[in-house]
Amino acid sequence: MAWIGSTRRSRLPRDWSAICRRIKRRDGFRCTTVFYSGERCTQRGTDVDHIIPGDDHSDGNLRLLCRWCHARKSAHEGGTAAAQRRVRASRPRSPHPALED
Repeated sequence: MAWIGSTRRSRLPRDWSAICRRIKRRDGFRCTTVFYSGERCTQRGTDVDHIIPGDDHSDGNLRLLCRWCHARKSAHEGGTAAAQRRVRASRPRSPHPALED
């Protein structure tokens, strides 16, 4: 489960359920994802998502997504974060043997 090992739930505001209801009503209970083709996802919205990850719970930073779109976005963010934490080791450059004196 996504919450295991995470402090995210403890950082949500006390009125998170009321915020979720408000966002669901605002977005018409539909996923707000717009695909590359310009078409909007037609699935029922189930998950309230932070557009910019973090602790900004303002309405402007929240949107409604279906489970599939939310999982896809979260996986992309997790992969990006892991790549930034990855230590990049590089070998020292040595000159070509034919160019050594």
